[in-house]
Amino acid sequence: MKKYLFALIAFSFLAGACCQDKIDNEKERIAMADKYVKAWNEGNLSLFDEVLSTECVRHHVDFSEDLIGIEAIKEYVTSIWTGFPDFNVTVDELIIAEDHTIARWTVTGTNTGPSGDSPPTGKKVKYSGVEVARVVDGKTIETWIYTNRAALLTQLGYIITPPEQ
Repeated sequence: MKKYLFALIAFSFLAGACCQDKIDNEKERIAMADKYVKAWNEGNLSLFDEVLSTECVRHHVDFSEDLIGIEAIKEYVTSIWTGFPDFNVTVDELIIAEDHTIARWTVTGTNTGPSGDSPPTGKKVKYSGVEVARVVDGKTIETWIYTNRAALLTQLGYIITPPEQ
């Protein structure tokens, strides 16, 4: 009987320790996600150093090339802030799963500055997307972004025409 009682106590202790580690990991990842969103919303590039690996790769479904490295990501964020000085992202749902963090988000902003080669439109936009981030050693090493770029462009006033046949 003592052997079973000891085994039960030991199992309970290990299970509790495991659960506490999971809770602590979730808290850290939520804090990390909050800092990432704050970096985007404030255009605070130094915060990216705290949450992104220097080798971070950003895959975007609408871009032909990946952004490779934290400096490329910072340049991209700067370009977003140039075109949309009131850029704001809100996390609608956050899921922590092993070494991934998944966020469903909504972005709002007003295009009052140039976006790449395009002049400002003065139009407000609101669009949603999903970002899947892979986390290694407390920093994001890779992200995948899924949005509807066509919806964003039509809100900015672009007209999408079918190809001629």
